[in-house]
Amino acid sequence: MKKLLKKYFGYDDFRPLQEEIINHVIKGNDCFVLMPTGGGKSLCYQLPALKFSGLTLVISPLIALMKDQVDALRACGIKAEFINSSLSLKQIDEIRDQVRHNEVKILYVAPERFGSMEFKEFLKTLPLDLIAVDEAHCISEWGHDFRPAYRNLSSLKDFFPSVPLIALTATATANVREDIINQLQLQEARVFVSGFNRENLHIGVLEKKQAFPKLLTLLQRYRKESVIIYCFSRKETETIAQNLRSNKFKARAYHAGMNSKERSAVQDLFIKDEVNIIVATIAFGMGIDKPDVRLVVHYTYPKTLEGYYQEIGRAGRDGLPSECIMFYTYGDTMKHEFFIRQIEDEQLRTRVQEKLDQVIRFAELRTCRKKYLLDYFGEELKGDNCRSCDICLVGKEKIKMPELKAEQEIGISQPKSGKSCISTGKIDYNVELFERLRVLRKDLADEADVPPFVIFGNTSLQEMAYYFPQNEKDFSLISGVGAKKLEQLGEIFLSVINDFVVENNISPRDNPNKKQDKLAGKIKQLILKKKKEP
Repeated sequence: MKKLLKKYFGYDDFRPLQEEIINHVIKGNDCFVLMPTGGGKSLCYQLPALKFSGLTLVISPLIALMKDQVDALRACGIKAEFINSSLSLKQIDEIRDQVRHNEVKILYVAPERFGSMEFKEFLKTLPLDLIAVDEAHCISEWGHDFRPAYRNLSSLKDFFPSVPLIALTATATANVREDIINQLQLQEARVFVSGFNRENLHIGVLEKKQAFPKLLTLLQRYRKESVIIYCFSRKETETIAQNLRSNKFKARAYHAGMNSKERSAVQDLFIKDEVNIIVATIAFGMGIDKPDVRLVVHYTYPKTLEGYYQEIGRAGRDGLPSECIMFYTYGDTMKHEFFIRQIEDEQLRTRVQEKLDQVIRFAELRTCRKKYLLDYFGEELKGDNCRSCDICLVGKEKIKMPELKAEQEIGISQPKSGKSCISTGKIDYNVELFERLRVLRKDLADEADVPPFVIFGNTSLQEMAYYFPQNEKDFSLISGVGAKKLEQLGEIFLSVINDFVVENNISPRDNPNKKQDKLAGKIKQLILKKKKEP
């Protein structure tokens, strides 16, 4: 399995639980996977798909997410396709033909497809080896994001009783987990629960007083980085986005009042790094597979801790340090309670109010925020200091704000070291080379019409700017460099790296992954063999 992991995805090791889940799935067993965003859920069905001889079917809720994942798989040399409403009937027929001829390993579809008996009958004619239900919490009315179309999936086991089924989600309480397992009729399913603690996320709460100047101060730290700002209303998203543009930030609004074409255009600008700040209602985000979001801001506090956890989960999916800030004032409670009063069902209204109260308690804490958050999801934090929330790590730094009428000082949460948690990554890479590689990545991505992270993630670029690989063998040791990317991109990136090394008289560093030389050699042999083929 590690050979497949390196060959296709360019990673040397699995993340926690991945290997155990993959081995369980390969044996043909059902399972339920609860793993935080950025924990590597997708690999839990993508790697088994490469081991199986037939088709792996992935049910995913949003069109944008499907396209991004298919683009990323193709870039790794994996035959993947999607079927959804963005395609014409002719395109769908062509893909179905490819699937029939076993030319597709992984097929993504929307849950709405399972409302069609004809589609289910089509699937019954295929050599189906695995079904993956992503964002599985959408099937539960107890969940924070129930989608009626997911109820179409309750009959999956009736139609495909012998096909193993893996259900995956990042957020589910004990009640929701049980409901998912029952709704999908998982057979003797093993439950895999990865830790909820995203150690690379620094979380904090700021008093919502002079909020916009505070927001501007935050954004100054992330001038070239991707940011999501969540707001309460459509009007607020438009106002803040406009005010940010007036302050020379590249910002766009995103909300359900825009038509689908407008929303897709904004999302595309963000995914392709043309715009780095999205100001949105909660309508935005579930379909975002962007790994390099460095800051998530809740301009108004959210209505549930499940929603909060999922929304901050869009930060730092590449494992690099990222920041999550909530602006809080008890005055915003009236906005939420206005909608709660509209709920006629008394039981439901009480439950929604309780969830709101839990968020308020979280915002007003004087003890570790992560401990409270993890406890809500049934996980215990070891010790009393998470080392990554504003209560545990920070003091207040006085920052002068002339963007106000009179110069004033505003308390902004900062790590006690005095540095922004984003100022340093995992390795002390060369920033100038990193920026050159980032420009190269963007040019290649635009040429291929894919998001930049499909070419390489930030972790890969940082390693290149730290180890300064000199040849294909060294380049193959970089995280995220698999066989296809080594073949297609190695020479291009090495040219920029080598020019920089010569210009600056830099000595390359030894990569500790050289213990994987044997595996890297096998990848090189595969490439040479492929080049010789007619």
